[in-house]
Amino acid sequence: MRVKRNKRFHAEIAASALSDIMFFLLLFFLIISTLANPNVIDLALPKADSNKTTDKAHVSISVTADKKYFIDKEQVPFEELEGTLMARVSQSGDNVVIVRLPKELLVQDMVDILQIGQRNKLKFSIATTK
Repeated sequence: MRVKRNKRFHAEIAASALSDIMFFLLLFFLIISTLANPNVIDLALPKADSNKTTDKAHVSISVTADKKYFIDKEQVPFEELEGTLMARVSQSGDNVVIVRLPKELLVQDMVDILQIGQRNKLKFSIATTK
C-alpha cells in the first residue's frame, strides 16, 4: 500500500509576533511625539484660562527675559526684527505670527513687537500656558 504525501507547500506567517511589534512601535511614536517640542527656546509663558491650539506651523517670535529676539529659533537683533519677520512671512505666505513672551517682560516690550504687526497688517497671537 502506498502512502500519499502532501506535496503542497503552505506558507505561514506568524501573526502573533506582528501585533506585539505594532504595539511597541505605536508606544514608541507616542512617547517620542510628546517629547518633541517645536520651540526649543525655554520661556515661562503667561497663564490663561482658555487656550486654542493650531495645527499650522506659523512664524513665531520669541523674546527671552534678557531681551534676545528670535524668529523661528534664529536670533535676530531688534533693529532687524521687522525686515527679517516680513521676509519670513512672505516666504510662508501666512500672515499669522505667534508671539512668545516671558511673563516677567515689561508691557512696553510687548507693545514694541505688536506695533511691528500693526504697521505691516499682520495678525499676532500671544502664546500662553493653561
